[in-house]
Amino acid sequence: MEIIETKIEGFFIRQAQPEDVPLVLELIGRLAEYERLSHMLVATETGLEKYLFGPEKVAEVILGYHGEVPVGYALYFYNFSTFLCRPGLYLEDIFVLGEYRGRGFGKAMLAYLARLAVEKDCGRMEWVVLDWNEPSIRFYKSMGAELMDEWIINRVSGEALRELASKF
Repeated sequence: MEIIETKIEGFFIRQAQPEDVPLVLELIGRLAEYERLSHMLVATETGLEKYLFGPEKVAEVILGYHGEVPVGYALYFYNFSTFLCRPGLYLEDIFVLGEYRGRGFGKAMLAYLARLAVEKDCGRMEWVVLDWNEPSIRFYKSMGAELMDEWIINRVSGEALRELASKF
């Protein structure tokens, strides 16, 4: 397993492995608590195993460690921009445990993902942030992110997704 050293003493990043699924699920749960969305969390170890490490793999996870302590994660996948005619890296989640924030760990993980995007010739890296999450908005802006206020996310899920699918 490759350890990616960072410029922060004692902090490293590595790709999640199948044996990390319980840890990833725990960190997802902590993110859900932080975002006040625990009521929406239905993720399971089985689902994570299937979609992160199985033959239907659709996403990847990096883990951030301070020494031996897992302090954060980022889950991402690749998409495609028709306008740029290039792939993009979509960051679904990035999260650092509260007691470890402010030490540059999130910045290091974001910079590492940007490096992956550049290596894959991605035209952009995108993610969303909740509109009430001012600390994260300030952090993302400080990293050079541009808030795309004119874009509105559309989502169809659950029964509405099944209903739409039945129209075909």
